[in-house]
Amino acid sequence: MRVPLKLRFYYFLSYFFQKTKTSNFSIDTPKNIRDGEEFPIENLEIFLKENDFEINNLIFKQFPSGYSNLTYFLKSSSKEFVLRRPPFGAKSLKGGHDMLREYNVLKNLKSQFNKVPKVHLYCDNDDIIGAPFYIMDRVEGYIIRPNLQEQDSPGEEVIRNVSDSLVSTLVELHNVDINEANLNNLGKIDGYVKRQVEGWIKRYNHSKTDIIANMDFVAKWLNDNQPLEVEGSIVHNDFKYDNLVLDKNNHSKITAVLDWEMATIGDPFMDLGTTLGYWMDKNDLPELKLFQLSATTLDGNPTREGILEMYESKSGKTIPNPVFYYVFGLFKIAVIAQQIYFRYKKGFTKDRRFGLLNLAVMSLSIMAKQAIIKNRLSNLFE
Repeated sequence: MRVPLKLRFYYFLSYFFQKTKTSNFSIDTPKNIRDGEEFPIENLEIFLKENDFEINNLIFKQFPSGYSNLTYFLKSSSKEFVLRRPPFGAKSLKGGHDMLREYNVLKNLKSQFNKVPKVHLYCDNDDIIGAPFYIMDRVEGYIIRPNLQEQDSPGEEVIRNVSDSLVSTLVELHNVDINEANLNNLGKIDGYVKRQVEGWIKRYNHSKTDIIANMDFVAKWLNDNQPLEVEGSIVHNDFKYDNLVLDKNNHSKITAVLDWEMATIGDPFMDLGTTLGYWMDKNDLPELKLFQLSATTLDGNPTREGILEMYESKSGKTIPNPVFYYVFGLFKIAVIAQQIYFRYKKGFTKDRRFGLLNLAVMSLSIMAKQAIIKNRLSNLFE
């Protein structure tokens, strides 16, 4: 498959000028708030005080790495919290960014799945900070970011253990008793695959800015090749390395799973498909690896086929058509990138990271089409 000229040109520039941004393996640390993503701290201080939060010497910063909902850091003299709110311009896109839904998932899931932060309160009053938000405990730890390089990695053995923990944690989540967690009203399994496929195609069409033929090809293939859903479970829908917090003292141990905005009741194989969609193999084309959204090419990581085998072994389930779930995951991630790019093009965000996400959409659609053609998860370009 030919790589589009735009992608080859960007790869050339990135290589020649060594523009690739790297990250360190360190405690996840908040930074100064990005331009255009500030809000009146005074209103928030009044609100927190009215709700019995200790706000002496309040420090207010932002965790800068997320691409969707905005995550802020609050620190008083005695406590550390995280505030989550929708991105600016979210109202221009239909669906998503439901803070109350995310808050309730975390609140109810905590009793059955301890790898989530404790939540404290939800606020739907836009007059406080300009949007609904909720506040939860900060879970301090290490996070494997997408641009982590081999020389900064915690090492092959740790990465191998983390990848194993990732799959074990995903299986653990899928085994949570929905009724015991009081989340049986979060969604319904009947028709889940059909709703997901149709919904993400609709979101793509609503946020489309360019004609990408491969995206249209993949959308039609997904429509024509839907399997029946399996028994419903809680699904995270964005399960990847940089949504996992690793223990400060044991980097192989996952202490918390973050970013529950898309969690619902659904088909666990579709959830695995999203994880596979984020997973780049070492032998994928270098032009496509420029936009890898998870640091899965570090030494110690299995291939996508390896992740599939681990999930089947740990869950005791056989997945009959893994290519469908992988292709769906790629398509969904591409649509998320397209939605963010749409907000950038409309001027709702000034975050320069978003300016090239149309190329990420192009990359993901190439991977999806190649998986369809080859009918496999790995070795797509051999």
